[in-house]
Amino acid sequence: MGAMSARTDENNGPHRAGFACFVGRPNAGKSTLTNALVGQKVAITSNRPQTTRHTVRGIVHRPEAQLILVDTPGLHKPRTLLGERLNDVVRTTWAEVDVIGFCLPANEKLGPGDRFIAKELAGIKKTPKVAIVTKTDLVDSKTLAEQLIAIDRLGKELGMEWAEIVPVSAVGGKQVQLVADLLVPLLPESPPLYPEGDLTDEPEQVMVAELIREAALEGVRDELPHSIAVVVEEMLPREDRPADKPLLDIHANLYIERPSQKGIIIGPKGKRLKEVGMKSRKHIEALLGTPVFLDLHVKVAKDWQRDPKQLRKLGF
Repeated sequence: MGAMSARTDENNGPHRAGFACFVGRPNAGKSTLTNALVGQKVAITSNRPQTTRHTVRGIVHRPEAQLILVDTPGLHKPRTLLGERLNDVVRTTWAEVDVIGFCLPANEKLGPGDRFIAKELAGIKKTPKVAIVTKTDLVDSKTLAEQLIAIDRLGKELGMEWAEIVPVSAVGGKQVQLVADLLVPLLPESPPLYPEGDLTDEPEQVMVAELIREAALEGVRDELPHSIAVVVEEMLPREDRPADKPLLDIHANLYIERPSQKGIIIGPKGKRLKEVGMKSRKHIEALLGTPVFLDLHVKVAKDWQRDPKQLRKLGF
C-alpha cells in the first residue's frame, strides 16, 4: 500500500470531533497557540445552548475533524478560596476534555510551576496528554533538544506517558498545523458539534471583561496577580444614533481587594486607568466590530477572593 493510498484512506475515515485544552504556566504561549490554530483572533458567535460547560476559546474546522479548544483557568497553588475553587474547575475540565496540550516554553528551563502542573496531569489517567514546546523560534537546536529530553524525563519520573512531544513556534506559524494533526487522531469519532462558521461561543460580556482585566494587569501583575476581577455591568447600544454610526456603551467595574491597591490601578492623576481604558477599548472594538464608549470604575470589594458571596457575584 503506497503512501498515496494510505493518505486517501485516512481522509475517508470517520469524522472526529472533540474538546482540547491547553495548560501551562502564564506566558507559556497558550493563547498565541490558540489564536494561531483558529487562524485569527477568535470571533464571537450567536447565543446557542452550550454543548459544553466550559468556555470555548476557538474551533478548528477541518474537513475530517473539528477540534474545539476550551479554556481552563490557570492551575496554581491555592492560597485562597478562589484558588481552591479554580483548581476544582481545572481538574474537572481536564477529566472531561478529550486531549490536553501541556505548553512549555523552549526558552525557560522546567521549573517548580511546570512540575506542579505535570504532577496534577499525571493524576488524570484517562485523558491523553501532548507536551507542546512553544517559542522554539527563541532558542538554538541544542537548547531545544535539551528541553525535549527534560520533558521526556519529567513524564517518566511521574509515570506518565506523553502521547506526543511536539516543538512549535506559533509566531512563525511553523508546525501549528502539525499540532492540530497530532491532536485530531486523539479525538473521538463524532459528527461536527458546531456549525462551520462558528469560531467561539463565549458570551460577549465575559470576553469584554477578560480584555479589560488583561489590560489592567499589564505591567502590575507582580503587585496584583489575582486580585483584580472585572464585571461588565451593562452593554447597551447608545440611543438616537444613526444606523451607520452605532456606539456601544459599556459600563464595567474593576474590583480590587484593598483600598491600597486603588492607587496602583489608577496611577498618578488617573493616568494608568486612562491607558487601561484606551488599550482595552481598542481590543473590544476589534472584537465586536463596533465603536465603543467604555466607562470604567475601580471599586474595592473587601477580600473578594475569600468571600463566597462576592465570588458568586463576580462570576466564580
